[in-house]
Amino acid sequence: MKGIKFTAEKDGFHGVWYPCPEGSEKGMIVMLGDSSDDLMARTGAKWLHRQGIHVMAMSPAAKDYGHHSYPLERFGKAIAYMKEQGCRKLGIAGASTTGMMALLAASYYPDLTLTVAMSPPDFVMEGFYQDGKDGARERPGDNESSVTWQGKPLPYLPYAYRHPEYWQKIKSDSKAGGDFIASRPLFDESEQKHPIQEEEKIKVERIRGRLIMVGAEDDVLWDTCRYIRRMQERLASLPHTCEYEAWLYEHGTHFVFPESMLKMVLPFGINLIVGLMFKAGKQYPSECRETRIDIDRRLQKAIREW
Repeated sequence: MKGIKFTAEKDGFHGVWYPCPEGSEKGMIVMLGDSSDDLMARTGAKWLHRQGIHVMAMSPAAKDYGHHSYPLERFGKAIAYMKEQGCRKLGIAGASTTGMMALLAASYYPDLTLTVAMSPPDFVMEGFYQDGKDGARERPGDNESSVTWQGKPLPYLPYAYRHPEYWQKIKSDSKAGGDFIASRPLFDESEQKHPIQEEEKIKVERIRGRLIMVGAEDDVLWDTCRYIRRMQERLASLPHTCEYEAWLYEHGTHFVFPESMLKMVLPFGINLIVGLMFKAGKQYPSECRETRIDIDRRLQKAIREW
């Protein structure tokens, strides 16, 4: 699937525009996969095309899943382009770290009236790199936020460990739990050492339109259901205009994606891949699949109602 590419150097943001073949007045910013033109990003675009929606896939850079000092203004530039293409309704969706990015972008840009955050944290994360330094798959930045606004880093929750202990801790916990990757203990320890401050929390009360937060209790990357409940409590205690929903499941792992979207990536063997990644996916394949099916049904309905 071809799209129009944008670069941060030339256009102010890195992304690919995938227009809906049938035309639409709706457009979604989507942050899936390692790059805005990889298989996951293209699949997300195809899935949303089936819902009648234009897609702007965005990522920090080409083939880079690290997140560090990402300027939130890039979303503003993407929004401006999408408006030029006739999008009257604009939304955003992200998963995992980009679930955080989706929440942050929506809290800064009121034009975004549908926000879907899958497995998100409720705070600004410290920046991290995936550059293979010293053989580590991932490492924290040197006192660097994951995002910036107007040239200044947003306050963030610092990790409990530095390089190289950071990746050593993740490897150890992953092996102990039988998962391909697990960082939940690291995030729990980070909060114990540094209780989250108000300035580090995502201001979800500023989000407009409809907000959907999705998570599973057996997520081993971090305790996303606890984070989502904290966002519910925040919204209940503060003035807000958005209609918010929390879709929380007992089983589903970190991959709380619509089932039909994953089937477009892997027509066969979804349960096998999820089971290889996460012990809970192997132990509860049927339950995880039912979660994804339910998310699929509810998300398609939410998009139709938007």
